[in-house]
Amino acid sequence: MNLVGHDEAWAAWRSALSGERMHHAWLLAGKKGVGKASFAQAAAREFLGVSSEDSSHPDIITLTYGPKNKDEAKKRDDGKPFELARGIKVEQVREIQRRLNTRPTMGAHRVVIIDPADDMEVSASNALLKSLEEPPVGTFFMLVAHSPARLLPTIRSRCRTLRFPAVDRNRMDELLRDLAPEADIATRDAAIAAAAGSPGAALSFVNLDLGKVAQLMRRIVEDGDRDFSLRGQLAGAIGAKQDIPRLQAVLDLARAILAERIDEAGPDPRQLVGTHAQLVRLTGEQPTYNFDPGLLGMEIGTLLAQAGAASERGNG
Repeated sequence: MNLVGHDEAWAAWRSALSGERMHHAWLLAGKKGVGKASFAQAAAREFLGVSSEDSSHPDIITLTYGPKNKDEAKKRDDGKPFELARGIKVEQVREIQRRLNTRPTMGAHRVVIIDPADDMEVSASNALLKSLEEPPVGTFFMLVAHSPARLLPTIRSRCRTLRFPAVDRNRMDELLRDLAPEADIATRDAAIAAAAGSPGAALSFVNLDLGKVAQLMRRIVEDGDRDFSLRGQLAGAIGAKQDIPRLQAVLDLARAILAERIDEAGPDPRQLVGTHAQLVRLTGEQPTYNFDPGLLGMEIGTLLAQAGAASERGNG
């Protein structure tokens, strides 16, 4: 994927490279899907003088989600599909720290990339802090974070921050036309709305084919649904399959469409904000409760219909 919105980050990084003393820890902050991890890998290769064609290098160490438990680790070791842990564990950080006791393999420097750093367990964060306070000679850290506020303040304070902005709607449309030419207008529109400036998320939404779902959601918000027919169509478009990633994407899309309505609301958007909060609650509950897709579609439609009525009252 062609990366956009990285010009300022590259300028700051290269300015630091040409300076007298390179900062030892960098925090790459921005929405998920804007290309922070790709930037980290490319910047690390540039720093070490590694060819962009070289996909791996012993002095670029990437720490990310590992197996969920010992059983899943055995599956990984056997070359089988395995389930990932929800966070980065302290044992993973300590394993990296043991490697840092030796010199870099092929030069004077090495780079440790932690992605996503904001998903480290508390004990892992505390362990990493020791390395940031007393970094091994020649070692530089790049912490990828979608929600930097979740990091320990003491970690943030030891990092220089590079911010990666969301991509504007017109540029997102250009990217999708280029990277997903098969997507129709409705699909692109749904992807752009739900992704909220994240190219990676937009491409994922395109693959989920939510164009018709988005059209029905907007009709419900704008026209209401007194006879429940649109809600029935929405449930049908969502489908009956218990596909958690797709259902999460549907909820993200509903929140994005409602957020558009809030932006257009009159002087008192409190009811709309309350409805948005209910959608946020549903989004958080879906992975755990495994709602029936049809009933979830009806619930989303009812919330959107209420939002449309509230918006009309606020503007009328």
